[in-house]
Amino acid sequence: MTKNEFNTATASRFADGIGMNRRSFVLCGFVAAITAARAVVAVGAPRGDEKMWSNAPKHIESGVLNVGFYELGSPAAPAVILLHGFPYDIHSYVEVAPLLAQKGFRVIVPHLRGHGTTSFLKASTARSGQQAAIGKDLIDLMDTLMIDQAIFAGYDWGGRAACVAAALWPERCKGLVSVNSYLIQDISRANQPAPARVERGFWYQFYFQTERGRRGLDQHRSDIARIMWRDNSPTWNFDEATFNRSAASFENPDYVDVVIHSYRHRLGGAPGYPEYAALESALAGLPKIKVPAVTLDGDSDGVVAATDGTTTAANFSDKRVHHVVPGVGHNLPQEAPAAFVNAIIEVSQI
Repeated sequence: MTKNEFNTATASRFADGIGMNRRSFVLCGFVAAITAARAVVAVGAPRGDEKMWSNAPKHIESGVLNVGFYELGSPAAPAVILLHGFPYDIHSYVEVAPLLAQKGFRVIVPHLRGHGTTSFLKASTARSGQQAAIGKDLIDLMDTLMIDQAIFAGYDWGGRAACVAAALWPERCKGLVSVNSYLIQDISRANQPAPARVERGFWYQFYFQTERGRRGLDQHRSDIARIMWRDNSPTWNFDEATFNRSAASFENPDYVDVVIHSYRHRLGGAPGYPEYAALESALAGLPKIKVPAVTLDGDSDGVVAATDGTTTAANFSDKRVHHVVPGVGHNLPQEAPAAFVNAIIEVSQI
């Protein structure tokens, strides 16, 4: 399958999975309001109910990637970039994005590398999932879209990308919203065990260190993701349509390589790639985040236990506010969109 055939097929699966439920109606308005961006082209002609997506997803060549993304709001408005986690996708922001646009923001929601309709420009490029790579992807996207400064907001992988970019390129970050606070990984301490109750929740990270785990992810990517969704967010009663809509993103041909490298690198099971060595060296010092920040925890997060924020306070040198959101798990933007929107508004006003 060619890259364009993959992108068109994936867009079709998104449309088929969404149907005409309430969230798809919101997303229809979201996509219909997308403004044209410089050097951005739509991939694939609309077919059948793909028409509800207008010309989305858009694509732009950025750094080592052809990034698939949605955009909403005026190009002249303050920018906010929303970054999803693993194993999730851009639909984590299906309700957040239009709410932010209504509040006067330019909203950009990209598929991370290895997910959805984002692809690599060259077959020879390393399918890295390390933290420096996803942070650099964010800055590359801003450069290509000619965005000087934006609010970075995310959770899980997306929160890590936001923290990395905010720490290494603070001049590009107007403010940070991060679920689970400071997410830059201390790779040097990767072999230090966490409490057993915490380690138990990381089963997939240990599984992915093995070749059996790689094959398992390849063959059972949706089943693994479904288990993680339920474990990560025990209070979130998502339905199959909601899950299947996001699961289409896991069919990306680079998904397995990127995910496996991410988890092997963070636990010391795989080296980083040379092109990111300088950035990883800077991250090894656990640099402080020197921009205004609002951090969030869900009090029902099955991955990272909620805290009062004090344990990571030293990692922030500008004003930082921490909130615990009741009854919410790991995929906080999708489970509590209003709380996530409020956090972005709050950081924009600091």
